[in-house]
Amino acid sequence: MPSQAPTLTSMLEGLIGTLSVSSVTPAFDHSNRAVIDLLASWLESAGFRVEILELPGQPDKANLLATLGSGPGGLVLSGHTDTVPFDAHLWTHDPLKLTEAQGRLYGLGTSDMKSFLALAIEAARGLTATDLAQPLMILATADEESAMHGARALVEAGRPLGRYAVIGEPTGLRPVRLHKGVMGESIRLVGRSGHASDPSLGNNALDGMYEVMGTLMAWRTELADSHRHEGFKIPHPTLNLGHIHGGDNPNRICGECELHVDMRLLPGLSATEVRAELSRRVATVADRRGLAWFVEPLFEAIPPAETPAGSAIVRVAEGLTGHTAEAVNFGTEAPFLNQLGMETIVLGPGDIAQAHQPDEYLELDRIRPTLDLLRALIQRFCLR
Repeated sequence: MPSQAPTLTSMLEGLIGTLSVSSVTPAFDHSNRAVIDLLASWLESAGFRVEILELPGQPDKANLLATLGSGPGGLVLSGHTDTVPFDAHLWTHDPLKLTEAQGRLYGLGTSDMKSFLALAIEAARGLTATDLAQPLMILATADEESAMHGARALVEAGRPLGRYAVIGEPTGLRPVRLHKGVMGESIRLVGRSGHASDPSLGNNALDGMYEVMGTLMAWRTELADSHRHEGFKIPHPTLNLGHIHGGDNPNRICGECELHVDMRLLPGLSATEVRAELSRRVATVADRRGLAWFVEPLFEAIPPAETPAGSAIVRVAEGLTGHTAEAVNFGTEAPFLNQLGMETIVLGPGDIAQAHQPDEYLELDRIRPTLDLLRALIQRFCLR
């Protein structure tokens, strides 16, 4: 018989107390290997076969796949090991120490979403491979909060995992089967600077961007009219003009202007096709004005995700929670797990309102229902 993983409280303390921030800003980015090593030790003690999968070209980052049992099919319980950066001075409690107060567990990653990994291990406590007709897998990924490098590496490797997957992102224990895709795009126009007293001396990139913005706002209306999915609270794609910078002085014609936009795509919309249409609309304005133009992604797009309402994992989760599966506007690793052939839901004990906030917490009264839910899912999809 294998030895046992530490107590749930000890696992939570270990995960919250281990720094694993990921960020697109190198100064804030950290390795997740210390968290992976903790999970590997606990899961090996619990009898799982553990594989540590280094991310190509990033030896300080890794995914972990732990498997109990064998055969095709089975259930994957998945969580990311990283957190967002944090401002310690804004916290009432130490962000890197699990603190129980006011019926809550405070700490960085309690809600989003290190706690889910400890809860998944706890839910499997006492199980052995001989108990399982289908394998149970616990997946821990890297860099979800920055560029989703871990999930993308799994897709590139192309290795099949389970038949069904649960990602424990903060949903308040309500199942989610749909989310929008996320794009961030940079639009840059380059003209010619000159003295502001004579417009003929230059070609104003800011004037051109003003027209581009009008074109994009018209396109935003077109998208809302032509693409709808009633599963979402906001049932159409969105386009947000989020950041602009151009020029350097009021008495100089603006020679260069850059605009950053955020787009949220419905299932069925391709980031590649949307970027091509964005480029076409920018080019129409820029070419007419004699401006050079560039459209480039700020990050690799996160695809939309949709698991069919009739999927067994959706139906079972709805029955166990008493809630119809929902749609959310934030992105997750679900589309990447779906690309590996799984039917995936997002379902976890935290609340999205607590994510990325000072004094992040998990309600203590969510722990028992989460364990009951995970054990019921294991019973349904793995046990003999």
